[in-house]
Amino acid sequence: AMTDRFTYRGPDDQGFHFEPGVGFGFRRLSIVDLEGGHQPMTNEDKSLVLIANGEIFNHREIRFQLKEKGHVFRTSCDIEVLLHLYEEYGPSFVEKLNGQFAFAIFDRNAKRLMLARDHVGIAPLFYTCVDGLLIFASEIKAILEYPSVSKRVNLTGLDQILSFPGMVSPQTMFEGISCLKP
Repeated sequence: AMTDRFTYRGPDDQGFHFEPGVGFGFRRLSIVDLEGGHQPMTNEDKSLVLIANGEIFNHREIRFQLKEKGHVFRTSCDIEVLLHLYEEYGPSFVEKLNGQFAFAIFDRNAKRLMLARDHVGIAPLFYTCVDGLLIFASEIKAILEYPSVSKRVNLTGLDQILSFPGMVSPQTMFEGISCLKP
């Protein structure tokens, strides 16, 4: 139901990954590597699971550098570089990216979930915690599909939207739902 809320943003493909404690759903608008860019995407040994929205502008340069270090790519999709960068540099790899993106990487070995947005904050990433779960999406309306998520108005967010040109992260219009800072 959550991914169905933004079918219009990803009409070309959908994918899911479920395992104990983790569930990813994804809708894709195919731009780069129309056939090979299915998500969620994994690395070779399936220890990393990735979903990403947006574009990595410097993916060709990064791919070349990573191939020189011995990384093997299975697709020509721009977001595959995220998996290999994480393998090579860990979470600090975000500093090497140029683009507009939001992504989640689940590291099965470390039992760690990494969420990140581009440095300017062009691609959105919203999240909330309910019932002991972290729920996140690129649109708030997907989060609102989860039955326990409150639909109460956040008065601080309302004040910001009426006072400024827009809201300031992490505020949103909904109480308990935040926007990840760039």
